[in-house]
Amino acid sequence: ICFKIVTDSGYTLTFKSADDATLQLSKYGEYLYEHLIIFAPTVEEFGGALSVDTITEFIDNGGNVLLAGSSHSGDAVHELASECGLEVDEEGSTVIDHMNYDASDSGQHTTIVADPANLIDAPIIVGSKNIPPLLYQGTGLIADTDNPLILRLLSASTSAYTYYPDQPIKEYPHGVGKNTLLIAALQARNNARVLFSGSLFFFSDEAFTSPIQKGQDGQRYEKSGNQVVAKAMTQWVFKENGVIRVSNVHHHRVGETQPPTAYTIMDNVVYSIEVERLSDGKWVPYETNDLQLEFVRIDPFVRMTMKSVGNGRYEGRFKIPDVYGVYQFKVDYTRIGLTHLYSTTQVSVRPLQHTQYERFIPSAFPYYISAFSMMAGVFLFSLVLLHYKEDMKPKSE
Repeated sequence: ICFKIVTDSGYTLTFKSADDATLQLSKYGEYLYEHLIIFAPTVEEFGGALSVDTITEFIDNGGNVLLAGSSHSGDAVHELASECGLEVDEEGSTVIDHMNYDASDSGQHTTIVADPANLIDAPIIVGSKNIPPLLYQGTGLIADTDNPLILRLLSASTSAYTYYPDQPIKEYPHGVGKNTLLIAALQARNNARVLFSGSLFFFSDEAFTSPIQKGQDGQRYEKSGNQVVAKAMTQWVFKENGVIRVSNVHHHRVGETQPPTAYTIMDNVVYSIEVERLSDGKWVPYETNDLQLEFVRIDPFVRMTMKSVGNGRYEGRFKIPDVYGVYQFKVDYTRIGLTHLYSTTQVSVRPLQHTQYERFIPSAFPYYISAFSMMAGVFLFSLVLLHYKEDMKPKSE
């Protein structure tokens, strides 16, 4: 069923075993595949030209990867997860939950019932949360807290922990409560997407079609929500959803229509940008109310939220600061589940020309008056000094 979801989206699948000697991702410098699905949790080493390094390089070049592990994940899965900021728990360890398990469980409480409320609050990635619970059977994942690119798609409940199901607990479990991730994702800075699941069972036909009956309260559901969530996540990781782009950027002075060769300080400027999102294979206008514009030299001199003017077009109007230099119109938009939108346009801002300054500045009027009064005083003093002549008294005999 999982592969049918992928083929229904228009993809062509090529199936090969993980140790196939002919495995390769690229040929003559070009990649043979757009996306990679690894459903071989126990593999210790890939065959052919495929390795953790080549998969990492594939991701660095924009490729997308869907990977599922299990309680017996091999070294290759551990190493690839580590490259992406995740740690797969030790081999043989399983997520155990004595409060949220399915009635069909063998008694070790490893077939857990995950609450949809534990899904990430991002419908673009996981779809609606108004679905039946999810079946999960596998190991746990630990995310690197210093990696801001990790997305916690599905967390375990507070009563869950990761340990060996057939051994008594002698030391504190590695993963406990909500720190244990069942499914996680990584969106790299180049917008490549990687999705990790600690359970291959999560994507199985059995998990998709099985009814659920909670072992504690006996609440029953006709079908699990696995298929709905798996479909949403595969569409996201293969970039069918959550992809946005800039289609057009324009800027000019108020009252004009074309961008000038250089702006002048204190100019009134209009900046507009058009943003589109991918929907069902077509680009449609993207609507939001939190798209911000920055006018940056070294630091932002202006930061404002642009207004939507319809059809995915956003506009910002502002006055250029009284500081000349080289600036950038910058739009840096990052939201969970969406590709990183980044657009910069470099412009020059020059000072006023000599002929553009005001002839008389009102704030300088006192200085003008003092200068002209001094000139008048010197003129009058000169007249008096040059033309004043005392009457000559005759000499007394």
